[in-house]
Amino acid sequence: MLEKDVILVENAIKEYYFNHFDLVNIPPKLTQREFGYQKINGGMIRHIAIRDSKDLHLLMMKETPSDVYCSNAYYSFPSMPMSEKDWKGADLIFDIDAKDLALSCRNDHSVFKCSSCHGTTLGKQSACPQCGSTKFEIVSVACKNCIGESKKEVKKLLKMLDQDLDIKNEETEVYFSGNEGFHIKAINNNYEMLGSQERSDLVDYLMFNGAMPETFGMKKQYNSKSTLPEMGEAGWKGRVATSLFGSKSKVPKVTRQIISDGYLAFQAKLDEVRQTMGVKVDPKVTMDIHRIFRLEGSMNSKSGLSKIQCKNLDDFDPFLDACLLGEEQVDIVANCPVVIKLKNKKYGPYANERDSVPKYAACVYDMQGIS
Repeated sequence: MLEKDVILVENAIKEYYFNHFDLVNIPPKLTQREFGYQKINGGMIRHIAIRDSKDLHLLMMKETPSDVYCSNAYYSFPSMPMSEKDWKGADLIFDIDAKDLALSCRNDHSVFKCSSCHGTTLGKQSACPQCGSTKFEIVSVACKNCIGESKKEVKKLLKMLDQDLDIKNEETEVYFSGNEGFHIKAINNNYEMLGSQERSDLVDYLMFNGAMPETFGMKKQYNSKSTLPEMGEAGWKGRVATSLFGSKSKVPKVTRQIISDGYLAFQAKLDEVRQTMGVKVDPKVTMDIHRIFRLEGSMNSKSGLSKIQCKNLDDFDPFLDACLLGEEQVDIVANCPVVIKLKNKKYGPYANERDSVPKYAACVYDMQGIS
């Protein structure tokens, strides 16, 4: 990022933390967590211990970090090297991101940015159409559909946590990640001591990975006495039955057809269930018991939006509710072929054009590298 843009963004971030520090969630067991941060054009600084909220606020105002992180784990010595921290447990956290949902709309708002000539083009390219360079980056500007589909996965996850793992909705917190998805934190002590492998197994269950026909009563060898799951059963057996039969009246006919089609056809049906009913979470995030997560209420430098809690998921609009930087007008030169909508106003598309926009919009263009 150019120096003038760095100054603009850092001033906007400092102003944000001065005016909105009340949005920063001070996590429980604060003194047992590891903190970290990044500055614009800088690397990660981590293994920091924080004593209280004043200590955290001072760090944010003094360093003006573009991103602030906090561990999901608790340690006896959070500022020590990882091998000496003495792990005491960790929050159970899930990450749902639009980039993992294979949405067709992404082709409409993915910006190809050439690293050589800095030209921008809409959609994926194998090489720059202007200079032929194969060095480039793809910048995705999330859209309403991305957020809507991510919300569906959040609801699916919350329902499964409640029904299958006895983690009630009041024991969960949902946060917009600040970019293209949501973080879901389980506030339930029964899961704090799970190790990495147990969390990986839990994610496999939620995603319906590795489901075997035998688990659902289908024999590898043809057997007319195969016992398929019944509608109304708990957990995945009930979900599979609902997907297979649709209604109880269809059970006899569909059962005969499934058994006749055989083992491999049934495996294919389970794969379809995984695609439609499995929760699409990022498994690497949940299984990492030493991860430092973006701090709730902090800024996301990939987007210029804030990571904030969603009290009402249905009504939450990140392009309005998480767009919290300053309002004063700023002159920019933008090079972005995608329309960006913020606070119910549309900006762009721009082709190396000058414009005067609110500071929050200018920072979004700067942070995404399309100005």
